[in-house]
Amino acid sequence: MLDLHRLRLLREVHGRGTVHAAARALGYSPSAVSQQLAVLEREAGTALLERTGRNVRLTEAGQVLVRHAIALLEGVEAAEADLATVAAGRAAGVVRVSAFQSATLSLVAPAVRALAASDPDIRVEVVEAEVEQAVPALRLHQYDLAIGDEYDDLPRPVHTDLHRERLLRERLRVVLPADHPEAGSTEVRLDRLAGLVWAGCQPGTGHRAMQLRACRQYGGFEPDLRYSSDDFLIQLEMVRVAGAGALLPDLVLDERGAGLAVRALAGAPLGREVYLITRRTRTPAVAAVAAALHAVTARLPALSKVDP
Repeated sequence: MLDLHRLRLLREVHGRGTVHAAARALGYSPSAVSQQLAVLEREAGTALLERTGRNVRLTEAGQVLVRHAIALLEGVEAAEADLATVAAGRAAGVVRVSAFQSATLSLVAPAVRALAASDPDIRVEVVEAEVEQAVPALRLHQYDLAIGDEYDDLPRPVHTDLHRERLLRERLRVVLPADHPEAGSTEVRLDRLAGLVWAGCQPGTGHRAMQLRACRQYGGFEPDLRYSSDDFLIQLEMVRVAGAGALLPDLVLDERGAGLAVRALAGAPLGREVYLITRRTRTPAVAAVAAALHAVTARLPALSKVDP
C-alpha cells in the first residue's frame, strides 16, 4: 500500500524541482527524502524520478502517481477539516494566510481579530510574502489563502487551477514631502516631477514595473529610483526625511503620518486590484477566513474601493 507521507514527499519534489529544495521546505535532510522516495518507488514497482543535471523530474509513472497524490492529500486535508468542524460544532482548523505588507496591516490583522471572536476554533497563521512566492506555496499546501495585488496594465499570470476573487480596487497617489513646490496643488502632473528622486519597490516587483511605466508614459522621463524597499513604510519615511517622491496605493496611505503631501495624479488614472486566491476546494475554515476578509474590506472608506 502506498504511504501518504511518501506521497507528500513526491508532491513536494515535483513542485520544488529538487530533492534539496523539498527537504529544506519540510525540515528534512536530503538523504532522508531520497531514502523515502526510494521506498516509494519500491512500493510503486517502477521508477518515479529521473535526474536532469542538478534537478529531478518525474517519469511518466511519477506524473500519474503525483496527480493521484495531490487528489488524495487534498481529500485527507478536507476530511481532517470536516472532522474538526464536527467536533467543534462550527468551522475549525488551521488556516495559513500569506499577504503582502499593507494587506497584512489593513486587512488580515483586523480579520484575525474578528475571527477570534466569531470563530475561536479557527487558528489563523499569517506570513508576510509577495504573491509571486505565495502561489507555488499555495499549490503545495504550505498556505491555504494568499492575498495578492495587480497594477493596471500589468496583469498577473492566470492560474486556472486556483480560485481568485477581488477584495478591493484602489487608486494610486503621488506622495511628496510636505514642503515640495507641488504639494500645494490638489492634483499633480507627473511631468512636473522629472527632477525628483524616487523611492520604490525592488526590481522584479509589480510596483517597480508600474512606477517605471507611469513615469515614462505619463511623465516622459526616466525616474531616478534611488531608494528601493518592498516595505512601503520605509518608502514613506524616505519621502518624509530624504525628500523623495513615491507612487503608492490608498491602502498604504492610511499609515502615512505627518510631513507628507498625498495628492491625486492629474491625467494618470492609475490603480491596483487587491485579491485573494485559494485552491478551488475550500474547507469551512478557509471559507470563514475569506468571508472575514471581505467583511473587513466592506468597512473600508469608499476611497479604497473605487471602480476601474
